[in-house]
Amino acid sequence: MAWDEWEQLKADAGSRGSSRMQLNGVPGGEGGGQQGDLRVDQQDLAAVGDSAFKLFTDLGRYGRDAWSSSQAAAKDLKAQEFELGGALDVVQGRWEKSLTSLLDACAHISNHMDFTKKAHAGDEYYIASTVSSIATLDEGFDEGTKR
Repeated sequence: MAWDEWEQLKADAGSRGSSRMQLNGVPGGEGGGQQGDLRVDQQDLAAVGDSAFKLFTDLGRYGRDAWSSSQAAAKDLKAQEFELGGALDVVQGRWEKSLTSLLDACAHISNHMDFTKKAHAGDEYYIASTVSSIATLDEGFDEGTKR
């Protein structure tokens, strides 16, 4: 945006009687007064984290069950000069790469949900302590006016 354009926008906003500008936002009357529709609570976060951890555990335990038999079959097929042996080797390598990526993603989700739960718990504590401090302050003012 050029400087002249910025100055023109400021002048236009000033001519509408507004004492301030609102950029990248929704004007107050639109949207039904809601702040958004995304809501989450601790149980939701816990369920997502638990599911990711369970998937991580099960994939880690069972995801490589066919590895040794696939490798043995690939080796045997190669020894008999079947091209399928090399193809089976490639498939096994891709499976391992995909499995590792999925395990990493599950671990990341699980860890992030744990972090998010702790961060929100800290936020809740901060908000509660701030609000209770304000209530204590209000009580002090109320006591001062009763005398």
